[in-house]
Amino acid sequence: MENDNQQTKDEKFMRMALAEAHEAGDAGEIPIGAVVVCQDKIIARAHNLTETLHDVTAHAEMQAITAAADSLGGKYLKGCTLYVTVEPCVMCAGALGWSQIERVVYGAADEKRGFSRFAPGALHPKTTVVSGVLEEECRQLMQDFFKNKR
Repeated sequence: MENDNQQTKDEKFMRMALAEAHEAGDAGEIPIGAVVVCQDKIIARAHNLTETLHDVTAHAEMQAITAAADSLGGKYLKGCTLYVTVEPCVMCAGALGWSQIERVVYGAADEKRGFSRFAPGALHPKTTVVSGVLEEECRQLMQDFFKNKR
């Protein structure tokens, strides 16, 4: 029963991350969205801003980490969960590791740049990872974006 409840919550919050991803795509950004949840409440929403800010580090996860830390008034995100539509890259996984976030939940794997392939130890040792939440919707959004770009 608890697992079903967690899965329902994970899907609910991933839908919020997908909404952020759609916003990014509509703005011409790579459509990746993220939300940070603490005690079942969204404390940060973000999406890619690399084009808008002319900043290669302005990934959805980095924006979400900064906003969540500001919301909590401290740099550590203990007791928080990051929901992100695509597997974090090595840079984002490193930042998530430093933040000591409790959980990372992502939709689609990133075969080319995902942390699990290149830096599986980048997250904090106590961080748990859940992958494949609304995977098809997350993957399809990325595929459609790049298909339309070409």
